[in-house]
Amino acid sequence: MTDLNKKASPVMVYLAFAIVYIVWGSTYFFIQKALAGFPPFALGVIRFFIAGVLMLSWCKYKGEDIFNLKTIKIATVSGILMLGLGNGIVIWVEQFIPSGLVAIMVASAAIWFVILDKSHWKENLSNKYIVSGLIIGFLGVVLLFGNQLLQALDQPQSKLQVIGIVLLVFGPVAWAGGSLYSKYHPTTGSSVSVNTGWQMLMASIAFLPGSLIKAEFKTLDWGSIPLDAWLSVVYLILFGSIAAFSAYVWLLKVRPATQVSTYAYVNPVVAVLLSLTFTNEVIGVTQVIGLAIILGSVLLINLPKYKSA
Repeated sequence: MTDLNKKASPVMVYLAFAIVYIVWGSTYFFIQKALAGFPPFALGVIRFFIAGVLMLSWCKYKGEDIFNLKTIKIATVSGILMLGLGNGIVIWVEQFIPSGLVAIMVASAAIWFVILDKSHWKENLSNKYIVSGLIIGFLGVVLLFGNQLLQALDQPQSKLQVIGIVLLVFGPVAWAGGSLYSKYHPTTGSSVSVNTGWQMLMASIAFLPGSLIKAEFKTLDWGSIPLDAWLSVVYLILFGSIAAFSAYVWLLKVRPATQVSTYAYVNPVVAVLLSLTFTNEVIGVTQVIGLAIILGSVLLINLPKYKSA
C-alpha cells in the first residue's frame, strides 16, 4: 500500500467511486442527446477544451503552477490515450452502433486493466476473486445487453458499423493503457486538478484533426442546435469531465487499478436504469439477472480489500 493509499480518506474514496459510477454511467445517455446537435469530433473539441480551460484556470486562480513541463508531457500521453482515443471512439461509433453493443465492448476495459498491468500480474492473476469477478462481470454485461446484441448481429452490417466494431476493440485497450500510464507516472509537484486539466486540453487537440478533415465546424449550424443538446454538453463538461474524470484520476492514484476498473461494469447498469426512467424501455427478467450478476462481480473484485480490512 502506498502513502497515498494511507492518506486517502475512506469517505473521499467512496464519494469518488459514487461519482465515477453514477455520473459516467449517465454520459452514455447525454452523449447521444448531444450528438443530436453536434458532430462527434466537434463535440469532443468543445467538451474537453472548455473543461480543460476551466480546470486549469481554477488551478491558476488558486496559485498553482500549471506550466510544469513534466506534468504536461505525462498528461499529453495519458489524455490522448484515454480521452482522445478511448472516449473519442465511443463518441464516434455511437452515431451508428447500438449503445448496448458499445457498452459491452467498453466493459472489456476492466479485463484489459489486468492484462496490461504487468507489475501486478502475480497479485491479480493469482487472486481467484479478482479473476472470477472480472469474467463474471463481463458476462453480466453481455447478458444485460443480450437482446440488443442479437438484434445487431442479425442485421446486415454496413461498412461503417464493421469499422466501428473493430475500433471498439481497441478503444478500451487505449483507455486502460492511458489509465495505467497515468497511475504509474505520478506528476510530482502538480495536483490532480492540474494533471486532469492538461489531459482534457490535450484530448481536445486530439479531436481537432478529425473535426477539420470533416469540416464539422464549417458546416455546423449553431442556430439549429436544440436546447437539449446544449444542456447535454454543459452536463458532459461540468459533471462528466471536470467532476467524474477528476475523481477517476484521483482514484487511480490511491486505489488498485482492478478496483477502479469496476466502473466499466457499473456504468452500463446506470445507463440502463436511466433509460428505464426517461424512456419507454421495459426491463426483462434476463436484464435483471444481468444487473445482479454485474453487482455481484464488483463485490467479488473488491472482496480481497474487504477481507484484508
